[in-house]
Amino acid sequence: MTMKALSVSIGGGGNIICSQRLNLSGNHQFISLNQFSPLNLRRSSSSLTNQDHFLERTKTYLKFKLVIARAADSTQAPVPAAVTGGKSIVEDEEFSLAKISFGVIGLGLGLSLLSYGFGAYFNILPGSEWSAIMLTYGFPLTIIGMALKYAELKPVPCLTYSDAQILREKCATPILKQVRDDVIRYRYGDEQHLEEALKRIFQYGLGGGVARRNAPILTKIREEVTEDGKYCLVLVFEAKALELADFEKRQEKFASFFGPGITAEVGKGEEEKTYDVRLISNTTL
Repeated sequence: MTMKALSVSIGGGGNIICSQRLNLSGNHQFISLNQFSPLNLRRSSSSLTNQDHFLERTKTYLKFKLVIARAADSTQAPVPAAVTGGKSIVEDEEFSLAKISFGVIGLGLGLSLLSYGFGAYFNILPGSEWSAIMLTYGFPLTIIGMALKYAELKPVPCLTYSDAQILREKCATPILKQVRDDVIRYRYGDEQHLEEALKRIFQYGLGGGVARRNAPILTKIREEVTEDGKYCLVLVFEAKALELADFEKRQEKFASFFGPGITAEVGKGEEEKTYDVRLISNTTL
């Protein structure tokens, strides 16, 4: 390792004398003073300017592409409402307490009171003076919620076309409206939807009837308008042990039970082992 004195002349003014430690082993690299000459500084400045210009062009290019992408997205057509068979489907957004599961509410409230009550009782959570009240009400609410959840019958899906929704208020009979409202809400204690109606129509366990284990199950309903402009409520049943003939010979019973003022038609459903019972209102505009 040696020391070497270096002298740098600055524009005719004076000399700067400095010393630089040289590494003879060559393991390290030292910056040459020539790199700091005015020419190299100008080159470096020019190089930095070119790099900045390149970065600015890149940013502009990216912004330009981003603007194009956003413009392309904005020109895309909006997603239309659900359309089936050329008819728009109306979403059921009507709020009703009957569409809320009281079993879920009871369980949620009861378990919340129990959890907080135990936490407060063991001083894990604040409010120990209220722990007894929360535990007292939490137990029965949890039990009631579990019972309601066990006996709960979920609503069936309802498919409503826009033209049928317009006709419902003026053309649907009170019984058809009641049937629709009953099956699209939660029920408790019933084995299935329209249980009383199906029991009378299919005569479970009686002569000429069907066994209860083979009873049809209502899977969904549909509101539509017939070709001659009448309101129609379609009941879609799943019946794996029955045939179309079992529904056809009970067509008049469907009309008499859900009447008056309707005509019943029976046919095969869209899916396998499903059958459509069309309850057509005779009331017209």
